[in-house]
Amino acid sequence: MTPENQLQVLRYLDFEPNQRTLAQKLGFSLGKTNYVLKCLMEKGLVKAERFAQNSNKLGYRYVLTPKGLKERIQLTEQFICRKRQEYDELSSELQKLKAFE
Repeated sequence: MTPENQLQVLRYLDFEPNQRTLAQKLGFSLGKTNYVLKCLMEKGLVKAERFAQNSNKLGYRYVLTPKGLKERIQLTEQFICRKRQEYDELSSELQKLKAFE
């Protein structure tokens, strides 16, 4: 599981707490979403809670644990740092290319 996949799931759980909708929003297959959620639950970052979808069925919604929230913050900081570095590198390359004009 990549850090990017992990971050995407951790970010969207607040808005899409069920597996099927989460998969659709992220563009993941249901199997990939299931795999990522299981990994996150094993790490203690996410927990599954049962709830009644209708009178005949029970479903699960997935929620962040306090540890999951800390992980989301840390992954977000790392993501921003990587993107800033990419931006700086591209900006430097662009300046070099402009120097040839």
